[in-house]
Amino acid sequence: MKIIVAPNAFKGSLTAFEAADAIERGVRRFYKQARIVKKPLADGGDGTMEVLARATGGSVLSAAVTGPLGAKAKARYALLGGGETAVIEMAEASGLRLVKRDERNPMAATTFGTGELIIRAIEKGCNKIILGIGGSATNEGGSGMLLALGFRLVNKKGSLIGYGGNGLLELARVENPELCGEFKALDIRVASDVKNLLLGSSGASRMFGPQKGATPAMVDKLETALANYARVIKRDLGVDVLNLKGGGAAGGIGAGIYAFLGGRMCSGIDVVMDLSRIGKELKGAALLITGEGMIDDQSIFGKAPVGVARLAKQHGVPVLCIAGGIGGISRKIYGTGISGISTLVNAPMELESAIRNASTLLADAAERAVRIISIGKRIR
Repeated sequence: MKIIVAPNAFKGSLTAFEAADAIERGVRRFYKQARIVKKPLADGGDGTMEVLARATGGSVLSAAVTGPLGAKAKARYALLGGGETAVIEMAEASGLRLVKRDERNPMAATTFGTGELIIRAIEKGCNKIILGIGGSATNEGGSGMLLALGFRLVNKKGSLIGYGGNGLLELARVENPELCGEFKALDIRVASDVKNLLLGSSGASRMFGPQKGATPAMVDKLETALANYARVIKRDLGVDVLNLKGGGAAGGIGAGIYAFLGGRMCSGIDVVMDLSRIGKELKGAALLITGEGMIDDQSIFGKAPVGVARLAKQHGVPVLCIAGGIGGISRKIYGTGISGISTLVNAPMELESAIRNASTLLADAAERAVRIISIGKRIR
């Protein structure tokens, strides 16, 4: 019997690799002779880089870059097997996790370090870049990234704009828009499940700004700054980013990458599944087990368990999802290809306890699930 084990990370407790190992342990307690194929997943957020590096026989490198508030930071990036493709996680160089809670300030936070990682990838000979944009601390449309790449974003005096939302407020023009042509020779894919527009009630500033430390007054300024950014882009580059789905992703970096670098927005889980070739392994599989920390109706919009379930459904493979927690779900989630959902915990417990014992709990949950499945006729 062939069983595919393809979980996402259980955020705060297990990486996707650790989760896959735990599920395998639980399954083997009952199906000792099963052929288990582990395919850890990610959907564009934390872990995407390492998942793809391992899946393709690539390597993870590090570089000193500019952190979100200007201090030097050490960031990792991956070169995939073959050497043509780099994977960059925005959170490594421009992430919220790099900023102390009381220092969060999207009016000043920059993506300059993300641009520096792109430069490193180009220097390594990469002509394809996958950019995971989850967990950013920024709300400046990728302007810092563009400054790092050599674009001259200037104010009325002709000086380069500063970092963050404050810089976009003073943006007057792009002095060297011809540089866009050089970068559009690259194949840049933005791995994300975010479809938000740049502006508006569900845009970058109003929807996500408060998570990054923006006060109500800051949110209004950030909205004004991104509106100014969009006007300058339309005038100087001839590109309309206001109606771009995903333009508001990661503080508007989606709009910046699309307009200046010719990047395209892609489903993070689809990118990962394609490069890890999980579709090939689904042929002849009896079951796929996936999971992550929380599953709810929002998981339908690009999360790893639903993405892999949809692929498995095409191959006629039933899918079991083991989740740390189950939020509000409706029956429509079962239409995605998920056959059943099981929970990690086996008794009422504090969150800290569940996190601390996640590996053991996940293995036990996997064993319970396959024992129940064995009662049915689909797997013998």
